[in-house]
Amino acid sequence: MAAPHDEAAAWSEEAARRVWAGAVPLQVHLHDADVTALPPPPPFLTLGPRIGYLPLLIPVIKAHFSSALPPGVDTVWFEYKGLPLKWYVPIGVLFDLLCMRSRKTMESNSKAAFSLLLLYVHFRGYPSEILSPCEGEDSVKWSYMTSLKEATFIITGNSKSVMNMSHADQVALWESVMKGNVDGYKNISTRLKLGPFEDDGLVRTASAERQRQQNSDEPESPGSSKPCRVPVRLYVRNVQEDLEYIEDAVPVSDWEGVSYINRPFEIRKVEGRSYITLEHALQTLLPEFFSSKPAGALDSAADSSDTTNSSRSSQEAEQALASPREAGAAKKARVKLVRVQGIELDMDIPFLWVASNLKNPDYYLHICVYVGTRKQ
Repeated sequence: MAAPHDEAAAWSEEAARRVWAGAVPLQVHLHDADVTALPPPPPFLTLGPRIGYLPLLIPVIKAHFSSALPPGVDTVWFEYKGLPLKWYVPIGVLFDLLCMRSRKTMESNSKAAFSLLLLYVHFRGYPSEILSPCEGEDSVKWSYMTSLKEATFIITGNSKSVMNMSHADQVALWESVMKGNVDGYKNISTRLKLGPFEDDGLVRTASAERQRQQNSDEPESPGSSKPCRVPVRLYVRNVQEDLEYIEDAVPVSDWEGVSYINRPFEIRKVEGRSYITLEHALQTLLPEFFSSKPAGALDSAADSSDTTNSSRSSQEAEQALASPREAGAAKKARVKLVRVQGIELDMDIPFLWVASNLKNPDYYLHICVYVGTRKQ
């Protein structure tokens, strides 16, 4: 019989492989404004890696539409229902945020469980007032390495392990992300010593701590009080509160309707018998949407943990925090749906297990949150 630690390690490895193997069905059309030949070319169908980025698909997409493209210099960008897509957001996150089915829909209609992301690709007219410049793979690599440095700083307090990587290791790490090579990625990333986070996701209660000290003559190890900090990237989308099905929500018309938030989750003591659940973590990360929690929900966990949320930071100016309009609406909002890697997780799942096993290659845990807002 396998030891509990070995079984947990096997589950974690399986979860990582499923995350890396995850893909989103894409149907890409050449926008009418870029079509120079009749009849228009057929759409391009492909599977976009959940952990990948749209600009990395440009070479194969351009080859498909090459016979119909206008002359001149390419400035490629993608659009979904009129919304220019931010190229540095992983494909899986874009899907979860813009084109997701609820568990209720999938359980009532098996055909509805399949959904694809229908995109339009443009080769001209880059909306520089909305999107930051993208020079193809180089820009995506820079964005990825920047996120990895940020996550490393959050976890360890500095980014030396990434800054000190050899050029060969940086190239190997990036190529493993581009190619979806999880084994190659692990070979390099384990040298950064960034995880996993505490496997059990437990936090010691004050009473349990006092009892432990009374029953033990051993001094507490220096590292036991070191904070555990989890890099979290939240995408909060407002939808109508009275929606029965999430897919009936009004499409996102501009990025003002989505809050892009970096807000690390910090746990100062990780021991004991009280789980830190996904719900508890979200209550801490987004308290404005959990002000009216059910009576008694998570009270013991909330009271027993010594947690804080750090000040939010941004990768660049356009990755905006909640707008004043959204901040005002937060008081009249509640969480309707939470997605991580395309999964509608149970809210009582241990948060640190989620962070360790469902994170992206940049070591961020990307969480999509649908918030129901009452009409003003």
